[in-house]
Amino acid sequence: MTIQLRPNQQRADVAMQKYSKGQVIVPTGGGKTLNMIHDTIREFLSQTPKTVVVVCPRILLAEQLSSEFLECITNASVFHVHSGETHHQSSTKLSDIRWFVEHSRSDGKHQLIFTTYHSLNRLVDAGVDVDTIYFDEAHNSVQRHFYPATEHYAANADRCYFFTATPKHSLTPTKPGMNNGRVYGQVIINVPAPELIAGGFIVPPKVHIKQLPMVKGRQVVFDRDAENLLETIDEHSVGKILICAKATKQIVGLVSETNFCSELNQRGYSWMYITAKTGAVIDGKKVNREVFFDTLSSWGKDNFKKFVVLHHSILSEGINVSGLEAVLFMRSMDYIGISQTIGRVIRLHHDDAKDLRSGAIQPGAVDTYTKSFGLVCIPVYNKVGISTAQKVQAVVDTIFSKGEPAISVVTR
Repeated sequence: MTIQLRPNQQRADVAMQKYSKGQVIVPTGGGKTLNMIHDTIREFLSQTPKTVVVVCPRILLAEQLSSEFLECITNASVFHVHSGETHHQSSTKLSDIRWFVEHSRSDGKHQLIFTTYHSLNRLVDAGVDVDTIYFDEAHNSVQRHFYPATEHYAANADRCYFFTATPKHSLTPTKPGMNNGRVYGQVIINVPAPELIAGGFIVPPKVHIKQLPMVKGRQVVFDRDAENLLETIDEHSVGKILICAKATKQIVGLVSETNFCSELNQRGYSWMYITAKTGAVIDGKKVNREVFFDTLSSWGKDNFKKFVVLHHSILSEGINVSGLEAVLFMRSMDYIGISQTIGRVIRLHHDDAKDLRSGAIQPGAVDTYTKSFGLVCIPVYNKVGISTAQKVQAVVDTIFSKGEPAISVVTR
């Protein structure tokens, strides 16, 4: 399979050939996965067996990345190191990991290993020597439990790259940050979001701050949330909506203690939610995660399907959800969380992607697109809402107006 790289991806590819370590800063939708795949294909041209590791924050994302890599790579043995279900060989046992690496190498085969930040230490403990390692959503790597394994492979892998849209820095010596050049290297490529918009690769976000009456008396919280959400949905007439809830309790309360779902049904919407505590539910029916994401994907590609998907954090990072038009914030987040969530709704509509390829519409002329922007709504009815609105606007200004990454900074 021949891979056509965009101009920003070509620059990243050149940088990765020039430097054996570094940070690749690319906004969501900028195609960083394709850079990893293209680089891996080049590595696997070697006659000597190579070990390539892909690290990401969630099992779901590991599965998604595995699927995308294997559309292009056919000359490697594949192994997953995490606790989730997968169609491939998988284990977190040190003996199983060692067996896979040793037998693949003795058979003269390249190895492609997908793991999570939670399980990366299992590769360290198994003594796996790595030729190339890609840290996806690399801001996660600075977390206290993940940093030792990150530091190990930053020092010992032949090639090491940190991919993120949202770097995390530290100004205190007691906590790690991506501004530590010894571990993370330098920024070898930084792609500005306005370039991706002008090139026809993403759409800009449009922030709508909805001022609501402040809470009075003893109005039931879940009823108020349902009322505010339905009012916002009616006002904007969008068909595919992601709602970021404060907690699992808020999602369960909306679904079970209010008329939110019946009101959605009357408006022609299906609904679905997923949390770590409850699992996945579609229109009131419990389903496994594979069915959930297959359904989410098919609904996203259906121009006529209207749906609302609620979550707390599972869909924020990296998960590629097709077709989402709007995100509603119901909780405050840090800059990374806000930026990652906005990234869910600024991907191109599939009809626009096709028309851009054929030349029917011109890159950057977003007014001619089927989806000309990603709507970002913040209902404001208390102090938390006001601070969230201010943070969201600051992130949008930084990334999409100034063309800079939204850097989260730890100061204490």
